[in-house]
Amino acid sequence: MYADRFMHVPPGTGLPTIVNAIVEIPKGRRSKFELDKASGLFKLDRYLYCASHYPGDYGYIPQTLADDGDALDILVMVNEPTFTGCLIEARVLGLFRLKDREADDYKILAVPDTDPLFKGYRSLTDVPSHYLKEVEHFFATYKHLEGATTEPLGWGAVEDAMREVQASVDRYVRSRARLV
Repeated sequence: MYADRFMHVPPGTGLPTIVNAIVEIPKGRRSKFELDKASGLFKLDRYLYCASHYPGDYGYIPQTLADDGDALDILVMVNEPTFTGCLIEARVLGLFRLKDREADDYKILAVPDTDPLFKGYRSLTDVPSHYLKEVEHFFATYKHLEGATTEPLGWGAVEDAMREVQASVDRYVRSRARLV
């Protein structure tokens, strides 16, 4: 079955600190790509209705289940965009809390673990404050012209992010066990 295309990719190599990110939307894009569970291909879901673009490579952590019923979202700070379907070993830095249509839709913020430019990044305090403001502004406004509401709830520390990663992995494991 195509939906299982990425099921063999583990959630990370050093959980909950080092996670695997599968990129759906490269940095700088307005195109919203998503994994189509029926075909296993990345499909163009829509274009953002606003003039904003994704502030980093955006995707999900495989073999996780967030509170919204999807895989846990991740935004990876990169200097250059990668490509849709790229696998990045990413170091967790923090958690951006967001309500989307009144449901929790948290995003993990991370950096590529092997990029020497980000070697010293270990928490949100290492991230330029303006970048954090850009991310918050993007997620606060990117759906407004669609008529959808999002509510930013602020940043959580690296420990909060790691707890969310582990909880999402545990939730995924429990959901798979119920299917067997």
